[in-house]
Amino acid sequence: MNTEVFASRHIGITEKDLQPMFETVGVDSMEQLIYETIPDDIRLKEPLNLPKGVSEHEFLTHIQNLADQNKVFKSYIGLGYHESLTPSVIKRNILENPGWYTAYTPYQAEIAQGRLEALLNFQTMVSDLTGMELANASLLDESTAAAEAMTMLLDVRSRQQKKEGALKFFVSEEVLPQTLSLLQTRSKPLGIELVIGNHEEFDFSNEFYGALLQYPGKHGQVHDYAGFVEKAKENEIKVAVAADILSLVLLTPPGEWGVDVVVGTTQRFGIPLGYGGPHAAFFATKEAYKRSIPGRIIGITKDTDGNPALRMALQTREQHIKRDKATSNICTAQVLLAVMAGMYAVYHGPKGLKYISEKVHTSAKLVSDFLTEVGFEQLNDVYFDTIKVKINSPKQLKEVAESVGINLNYIDDNTVSVSLNEAVEQEDIKRLIGCFMESHNQKPDASFAKSVTDILPESLQRKSPFLEHEVFNSYHSETELMRYIKKLERKDLALNHSMISLGSCTMKLNAASEMLPLSWANWGNIHPFVPLEQAQGYQKVLKELESQLNVITGFAATSLQPNSGAQGEYAGLMTIKAYHESRGEGHRNICIIPASAHGTNPASAVMAGMKVVVTKTDEHGNIDVSDLEEKAQLHSENLAALMVTYPSTHGVFESSIKHITQVIHDHGGQVYMDGANMNAQVGLTNPATIGADVCHLNLHKTFAIPHGGGGPGVGPICVAEQLKPFLPSNPVVETGGEQGITAISAAPWGSALACLISYGYIKMLGAEGLTEATKMAILNANYIKDRLKGKFDVLYTGERGRAAHEMIIDCRPFKAHGIEVTDIAKRLMDYGFHAPTVSFPVAGTIMVEPTESESLAELDRFCEAMLGIREEIDEAHADDPNNVLKNAPHTLHMVTSDSWEYPYSRQKAAFPLPYVSDNKFWPSIRRTDEAFGDRNLICTCAPIEAYAEV
Repeated sequence: MNTEVFASRHIGITEKDLQPMFETVGVDSMEQLIYETIPDDIRLKEPLNLPKGVSEHEFLTHIQNLADQNKVFKSYIGLGYHESLTPSVIKRNILENPGWYTAYTPYQAEIAQGRLEALLNFQTMVSDLTGMELANASLLDESTAAAEAMTMLLDVRSRQQKKEGALKFFVSEEVLPQTLSLLQTRSKPLGIELVIGNHEEFDFSNEFYGALLQYPGKHGQVHDYAGFVEKAKENEIKVAVAADILSLVLLTPPGEWGVDVVVGTTQRFGIPLGYGGPHAAFFATKEAYKRSIPGRIIGITKDTDGNPALRMALQTREQHIKRDKATSNICTAQVLLAVMAGMYAVYHGPKGLKYISEKVHTSAKLVSDFLTEVGFEQLNDVYFDTIKVKINSPKQLKEVAESVGINLNYIDDNTVSVSLNEAVEQEDIKRLIGCFMESHNQKPDASFAKSVTDILPESLQRKSPFLEHEVFNSYHSETELMRYIKKLERKDLALNHSMISLGSCTMKLNAASEMLPLSWANWGNIHPFVPLEQAQGYQKVLKELESQLNVITGFAATSLQPNSGAQGEYAGLMTIKAYHESRGEGHRNICIIPASAHGTNPASAVMAGMKVVVTKTDEHGNIDVSDLEEKAQLHSENLAALMVTYPSTHGVFESSIKHITQVIHDHGGQVYMDGANMNAQVGLTNPATIGADVCHLNLHKTFAIPHGGGGPGVGPICVAEQLKPFLPSNPVVETGGEQGITAISAAPWGSALACLISYGYIKMLGAEGLTEATKMAILNANYIKDRLKGKFDVLYTGERGRAAHEMIIDCRPFKAHGIEVTDIAKRLMDYGFHAPTVSFPVAGTIMVEPTESESLAELDRFCEAMLGIREEIDEAHADDPNNVLKNAPHTLHMVTSDSWEYPYSRQKAAFPLPYVSDNKFWPSIRRTDEAFGDRNLICTCAPIEAYAEV
């Protein structure tokens, strides 16, 4: 074995495993299997034009050399991004811990109570600091959260406002530039008219339905918005505030003014800058809007035994139910980052946060007082951490500052802003002040400590308590926090325990060598708006990653800006829209979507201003070609796009795909390919070959970024030559196409820090390893299919009976025994497995995707578990629900209880197969009561008596 070949570490199947697997599948070779799986007319004729893979050691040396090309300055740029200090106990035990970063979205609450508790802490922290009643479990970044606020407030307009067509949305000129750009992107397709101006001059006309304010303003001024909010309420105008979360420790929370929404980022709470992300945004609102809030909410309910339990609440808002009626396409969160931010608040507690915020505020006052004393004019009369200084020569100041490793925000020819942060010490302040004095030919003064006056007026000082719950007042030593984190981790099943075979979600190995650089300061501590010459390491990685993805997809250009798969869908459709408009065909607004598509597809299309036309699927699960042709012909004049997933959502390489894409092109449309199933394409076919024009890629699926319990995600788009000019831009740093659409995400390159992972994945696997990984994913899926043959029916297969990299197992026949698909999902927990995807895309089924990084032994364990469950189904009777499946999962408390009132043994309940006892995972609760939790919505860490009766 060549120990330097990364592919042999990433791919779980060994050479000796192949022959027995081929025998099970019924092929003589891998090439035969691939031939029978993928239509020959879309197979690539040449190998990927990528270099040979490098060893892990070579990669780490290479990535360290690139890291050295990033210059880590002290950045006082602000604009929504600030250096923060990640407590080492959080870095080591969460960010660097696969028990946290390899977990899946907590749809199965019984084996996700740890993450759910951590997210409940996050929601509580946000609700307390903002003064709002309800918060979700995070969004993608501050700017997209602000855009979600704009669209949610549109959705909850009064009946009278809807009748009168109130479509104006006021945006304060104090709002961050990247947020304004994103609001421009989102508003136009929905017919919302943005009006940008001074909040003090706003006329509160009834043409407006909402407003967005920034608190503090983009250059640091803190405004008292209480009067504005009062007038807005009198005129039925709803108000959203984008707030700095650390400032809310000292400043009056917007909730106390009666605002409707508060958004922002929690990046300041221990999350690395990472050249722009990933960071967890927050979204807090009123209880009245609980049915409209975008994203995920964690709520408290009860389990079968009546014990308190956590789960994702109000899931009926999910797009797979609402589809084109959805008001948001948000399908994910930033769970790993939200967990870290919440744990930052747990570790520091209210007193620690107050100390940090006062230190930051005091630093700003020190700089302001000193500069004022020596003759500079400081323009902000009320501020938290950012001062705005009048200067004579920004060019001279920039030269002096950069010569000593300092970045400032140069607003114009006469003004600069300086944003202080928790990492600033006395020596930093001295160096900062010295830059101003030297640039004005003044001698630096070694003594800088001046009298510090209180500049926050009484009306803006926070008086309300926050973070009073026990969890924020118990774990302030490293020992205690380490144990608390471990306690939560033990409640969660992640990839470090067993295979997570989720169809459409591709839970593969997130190699340690890919993850290690995320902790390095030269990657983590770079502000997204630094001059490009300071981020040359990042620029080389991002450019090469774009080039790698171009080769893999067969396309001409890539934008890394979208920071989730759903954002990628939206970005792809918006580039198509811009392309049509550039050709004088802006009337094209029809988007054809197969009935089997993921629910975010129609939600994204509607957000992009398109009308959804659904095309049927045939009895084999494929697109009904004749129905597609008919609808393309019917809408030929207005056809904008087809959204298609390939291989299909049913796990099949449809042989008619090239004909389908040609039909769309013949009628003037463009083809968007959803890249959720790209793990079955890499190196064997690609979106360009099948005739697509744009695709998004889930880097958190195919390209090894870990799911992190439900985020981070990265969803770049790759486009054909004609769409290249329209790739998204950024208002602060030049990026995107010559005619680029306005921003899709806040940062120029989205979640740049996470892109290091995919860069390493491609770099280490190389052309041959990437292709081999795809082949193994297909082999593993077909191996499971054929091992379960005769016991479980696979709903759809290709023309030669093959599955792609995933398959849908039909569980509907088991209703005759009284067994639902949910029972199988819950019983798998007793066998030590997370369930596959349940009831998507077909109700009553499970969708299995094993990925290439699982070993034959693990595949066999999963098959044995499924076959064991099949025997248990045969033993079940519809008229007797007291069986091992209906009672699953079985907790340690159940099995060790003094009483046992079940007609099967404790051993069968908890240790159904011999391998289970060797590595038993105990679900920490029994089945959750979803309906009870939705009727009695509790989404914060309330005192225990508040839900003791559940």
